[in-house]
Amino acid sequence: MRCHFIPAYLLDRLADGVDDDHVAGLVRRTREIDRSLRGRRVEGHPAMGGAVSTARSQDDDWEVYDAQNGTELPGTLTRTSGQPESGDAAVDEAAVGLTETLRLFADYGRDSYDGKGATVVATVHYEKDYDNAFWDGNQLVFGDGDGTVFERFTKPIDVLGHELAHAVTQFTANLVYQDQSGALNESMSDVFGACMKQRFLGQDAASADWLIGEGIFKPDVQGRALRSMVEPGTAYDDPRIGKDPQVGSMADYVDTQDDNGGVHLNSGIPNRAFVLAARAIGGESWEGAGRIWYAALTSGVPADSDFGTFAAATVAAAGEQASVVEEAWREVGVVPGQSTGTASTPTAPAETVAVRRTGGFGGLVREGTVDLASDDPRAPEVRQLVERIDFRAVTSPPPQPDRFVYDFRCGPDGCQVPETHLTHELRQLASIVLGE
Repeated sequence: MRCHFIPAYLLDRLADGVDDDHVAGLVRRTREIDRSLRGRRVEGHPAMGGAVSTARSQDDDWEVYDAQNGTELPGTLTRTSGQPESGDAAVDEAAVGLTETLRLFADYGRDSYDGKGATVVATVHYEKDYDNAFWDGNQLVFGDGDGTVFERFTKPIDVLGHELAHAVTQFTANLVYQDQSGALNESMSDVFGACMKQRFLGQDAASADWLIGEGIFKPDVQGRALRSMVEPGTAYDDPRIGKDPQVGSMADYVDTQDDNGGVHLNSGIPNRAFVLAARAIGGESWEGAGRIWYAALTSGVPADSDFGTFAAATVAAAGEQASVVEEAWREVGVVPGQSTGTASTPTAPAETVAVRRTGGFGGLVREGTVDLASDDPRAPEVRQLVERIDFRAVTSPPPQPDRFVYDFRCGPDGCQVPETHLTHELRQLASIVLGE
């Protein structure tokens, strides 16, 4: 589970839309780093059938390391829990975010992300001008941003909460990162990131702004944050990164194969349901709706839960607030206990090879086609590749959080493959068709 804070689609849009060649180069570099990271250490993840060691090696709740703008993880140990500020802004911001997130879950009766007291490991100053943050199944990693579009990724405190909450989801419901269960996976991180932020700032549900990643953009970017939980689709609108594509109601549900079935696009629906419930319950979100959502997450819900299934779990956990929680879900078009369906499979015209790359924290799409019957100079090489590939025989594991997923279509045939499991031929085909 490698969960990047900035979605791949947003980086793609930025790389294509920014006029500054230097910034575009930095963003492309970030994309390349993300792709290489997604190919590492798959075998050790619980979702892949492996085992991750969660035993605490010492008494520290957390450890913050400095990668010194390199890629070696975890890097140089810089600060542990209980030690004073280091004077390094990123290190000290990470320390605050980790401490506050662990305190939130401790109030829910949870000892660290695994429930067994695992030490949280975080690395800052990863790579140079790196525009992202992620949980890789074992630890947290944060870049400094490019300084032109993105600030350092430890600056918004809820980024820390969001990424650490991915770890909690991994060790509880382990929601499958596809379609509605994947959107719930993303929403859980926003929910607990927001609860932690509001708790830290002393805000109640009524007065909170419900923004995720506020402060992640530089001042000249036309955006308040990366997402708005209360008004999905309104967080940013900038020529370089486009308009926030999230939706906040089943009436606008994005039925797509992109972004692992729209996990970042449709997570706005359960996000808004949480805000409505939190405000209706009143008081502080982490004490009211937050406890209900945590109880639902740890109640044994299926890993492939859709919105209706998870909504029913929150209603069951809500006690005397059950009617309030049910009404919040109904307001966004979700009936608790009622299945809400998934996406359809696209096709490509005969003699056309189509490739779409989706995934990442927010879900921007990169796509391309090659008409094999045209004079496209790529056509001969693409034809040779597709003649060697049996798309119907391709198998791959389920997608994981914030990894790229490639959708290949050749006439009626096709397949979806996470980047970590691309064959040499599929990787070469994607590179040619997408112009990478």
